[in-house]
Amino acid sequence: MTYSLFLFKRFVEHLFVYPFILVGRAIAYLNPLKKEYRVFFFFPFYHTGGAEKVHTHIAEATGGNDCIIYFTRTSLNDRYIKEFKTTGCQLKDISKFTDNKWQFPLNLIYRGIISGHINRQALRSIVFNGQSNFGYKISPWINKKTVQIELIHALNTFSLIRIPYLEFYKKNVTVSQEIIDKHARLYKRYNVPEKIFENFTWIRSKIDLPEIKVSKDYFTKPLHLLYVGRDSIEKRPAIVAQVAKNINLSGINALVEFAGDVSRSIPNDLHSYCSFHGDVSDVELNQFYNKAHILIIPSTTESGPLVLMEAMARGAAIISTDVGYVPTFVKDGVFGIYSKKNLPETKIIDEITQKVMQLDSDRNLLKEMGEKNIEFALENFDIVQFHKEYQLLFENILNNEAS
Repeated sequence: MTYSLFLFKRFVEHLFVYPFILVGRAIAYLNPLKKEYRVFFFFPFYHTGGAEKVHTHIAEATGGNDCIIYFTRTSLNDRYIKEFKTTGCQLKDISKFTDNKWQFPLNLIYRGIISGHINRQALRSIVFNGQSNFGYKISPWINKKTVQIELIHALNTFSLIRIPYLEFYKKNVTVSQEIIDKHARLYKRYNVPEKIFENFTWIRSKIDLPEIKVSKDYFTKPLHLLYVGRDSIEKRPAIVAQVAKNINLSGINALVEFAGDVSRSIPNDLHSYCSFHGDVSDVELNQFYNKAHILIIPSTTESGPLVLMEAMARGAAIISTDVGYVPTFVKDGVFGIYSKKNLPETKIIDEITQKVMQLDSDRNLLKEMGEKNIEFALENFDIVQFHKEYQLLFENILNNEAS
C-alpha cells in the first residue's frame, strides 16, 4: 500500500464516521468543558510498562492543573495512576467508551466529543498523543489552531497505523536517532513525502536517579541476577529462566529473580531455578536493583529500555542483546556484555550462560563494571535534563506557531 492509498482509506473511513462526529460535536456543544486547558494528553494506559512510566515523566515535566489526560484503553492494573495524579493534570479514563468493541459507535461519537472540546478552546493548546490509537483517529478532526505532537517509542505496529495521520502532527518525537532512521527507511517504501521527516526529533528517556549513591558488595555469594519486564513475546523471559538452570547445573551459587508477572510464560520445569515476584512497586524494584549484580535483558527489540538505566544507576553490570540504545550505553566488556539479538535462542542462552560464569569467576571485573555504570548513570541519565528538553519542546512549538 502506498501513502496515497493510506490517505484514500482514511477518506473513505471519514465518510462513514462523519455522522457520528456531528453527534459528538452536538454533545460537546451542550456540555462544554468547565475550563480552558493548555495541554490535552492522550495515553492508552496507566498500567505497568516502560512506556507508561515515560508518559508519567512527560506529564510531570509539562503538565499541571491546566492540563488533562485521557486514558483511551483498558488498563490491566493501576500501577502508575498515583504518579499521573501527582502531575496535577485532570485525569479522565474514557476506555469504557473507546475500548469496547461491542459498543464501537461510542468510540466514534467520542471522537466528535473530544475533538469538539479541543476545538472550542479560546487559547492555542497542545494535543500530545503518546501512541494512542484513539488519539490518531481524532487528529484529522482537530482544528489547525491546535498544535499536535506525537510520541512513538519504537518501530512497531503504530508505525503503520500512524501513516495516514502524519500530516496533522507538527512534531514527531521518539527516543533516539536510530528509531528515526528506522521510520525513514520504512516510510520511503510507502512513498511518504520526505518533508514529513523534517518534523522528527528525538528526546532520550531519563530516570529518577537514586538520592544516595548505591554501595554494593560485588564479592558476596550468591550471585544476584535480575530480570525486569512484562510478559511478552519480544521480552523473552524464558531465556533468563533457562540460563538460571544452566548456571545452577554448572555449580554456580546464584539467585535469579524476576520482577514482572512472567511466571506463566516460563516452562514449569524451570520454575525451581527462579524466584518470581510478579508486579512490584518502585520501592520494591529499587531494592531488587540494589541487590542485583547483573541485569539480564534478552529482548528481540527495545526502544530504551528504562530498566537498563535504572540498573546501571544502582551498580549492576549488564548482560543484554544489542537492542535499542544498549550498544550506545553498554560498551562491551566495560559496562557490561551484549549478544546479537538475531542469534538463535539456544545460542543466546549459551552466550549469556558463559558471560554469567565469566563474571562470577571474575568478581573484580564485575565490581569494575558496576562502579563504572554508577558514574556513567549519574552523568547521563538525570530526569532533570529530560524535563527541560520536553518543556523547551512545548514552549518552542507554541512560540513558533504564534509568530
